[in-house]
Amino acid sequence: MTIIDTRDVSIRAGTVALGGTLAIPAHASGLVVFAHGSGSSRFSPRNRQVAHALNEAGLATLLLDLLAAAENERDTLTAEYRFDIPLLARRLTLALDWLATRPDMRTLPTGLFGASTGAGAALIAAANCPARVRAVVSRGGRADLAGAALEQVRAPTLLIVGGEDAPVITLNKQAARHLRCMHELAIVPGASHLFEEPGTLERVTRLATDWFRRHLAEGRPLAESVS
Repeated sequence: MTIIDTRDVSIRAGTVALGGTLAIPAHASGLVVFAHGSGSSRFSPRNRQVAHALNEAGLATLLLDLLAAAENERDTLTAEYRFDIPLLARRLTLALDWLATRPDMRTLPTGLFGASTGAGAALIAAANCPARVRAVVSRGGRADLAGAALEQVRAPTLLIVGGEDAPVITLNKQAARHLRCMHELAIVPGASHLFEEPGTLERVTRLATDWFRRHLAEGRPLAESVS
């Protein structure tokens, strides 16, 4: 079994603190930062399952709350923050800045894993930080919410959508037409939006692990051509 150093961290974002869980396996070969979707948090069992598999594959992970505790409570009642994608993207970028100050993290090639609305934030952050973000995976994500930033993404991007999640399939196909980076759309048969059906989240985990291991290991410059 892989030895994993797990610790709680706090990242300043202006006047608020964002909570996170950093897990670092011995001899980590890369790092994946998770951007959770609307109404979720770093305690999401689905993202934690994916993160654990990445740890076992030798990748460090940061499960990060993009909203402070008080903001999350307010959002639960008002949905005030969950679609503020520019705010979420700025905070994700702050997390990348914070990681760049850590001697144990700053040399690791970095990827982003976005779920639901968090995928839009991940793609904007990738567009803003092309030198640091080397791969992106979206799980049931609203890639369309990245808007004009989609054309600026240079990191290889994998869009994973459930086969029974017709509206999100359509939105991801539309978003993919704006991507100028190498990208793929993977549809998981029989899966709904949350991938709750038996075996579907395991399929997501395998796809994400393979994507990150492949692209975070690449030493060449990021591809700029369309797949």
